[in-house]
Amino acid sequence: MRDWWKQWLTNPGWSQSLLVGTLDIVLVLALTYMILVIISERRTLWMVRGFIILMLASALSGRLGLPLLNFVLEKLVIGCAVAMAVALQSEFRRFLEQLGRGEFQQLFQPSSLAVPKSDSVIDEIVEAVKELSKNRIGALLILETTGPIDERDFSVPGVKLNADVSKELIQTIFQPKTLLHDGATLIRGSRIVSSGIILPLSGRTASRQLGTRHRAAMGITERVENCICVVVSEETGSISLAERGTLNRPLTIRKLKESLEARLSPNVDREAVAPGLLSLGRQIGGKALTLVSRLLGLPSTASRDKK
Repeated sequence: MRDWWKQWLTNPGWSQSLLVGTLDIVLVLALTYMILVIISERRTLWMVRGFIILMLASALSGRLGLPLLNFVLEKLVIGCAVAMAVALQSEFRRFLEQLGRGEFQQLFQPSSLAVPKSDSVIDEIVEAVKELSKNRIGALLILETTGPIDERDFSVPGVKLNADVSKELIQTIFQPKTLLHDGATLIRGSRIVSSGIILPLSGRTASRQLGTRHRAAMGITERVENCICVVVSEETGSISLAERGTLNRPLTIRKLKESLEARLSPNVDREAVAPGLLSLGRQIGGKALTLVSRLLGLPSTASRDKK
């Protein structure tokens, strides 16, 4: 161990390569952390983890001198990168926008989760949808799930309301003779943020039975992942739930309530995708200190505590 330490001090080229390698690892960890911060949903995280595993396997195969396996993995990594760019286009767009505006600090800050909707708020929404469906009054509700929606994702932001959620207010907004009934209504936590919002339509080919409201619900959930949409058909009164560009229909009132509770209830486990930067730094520092202690033959902190 003394010879290794002496070689590290007397060989500047070897120490420089070690420093460059350490810097390379730190930069990769920082980039990985930024990606995990940008991704705010647990299901998407598994896809990113699989992509990172493929990248590590490709690098390892190159180090081990396996040219055929390395060639296949490299092509697979490229294909997965293109697929992820399409599937996570909203996250990549937000990343590039923050990078272009110079908001580097926000890249390392986990996005704050929206306040989960209480059972009373969910009941108010369900009761309003029930009455709208019974009377065949068309409606479109946008419900935020894991964070606030950027209004630039809307075609027209709509009219600010900032009112408490109530079934009477929701039913009043979508009455055919009101000025805001044609647009969507945005609900954040227990507040109705705005109404009369015009949404981008989905480019997917849909059934002829689906009107503009259904295509708008599919369009906004394709563009923004941290929201779901509840749609009431004006012609049939059927209830639909849009999520990630997919329309689940028709739904009963009971099924709608179960779906909303599963996604918006405060009792749902909302584990953070990425830890805070300070705690992450402490974890990395502790692991690095343990590794250095083992390389230098020094007793670890745990062993010193036991003594």
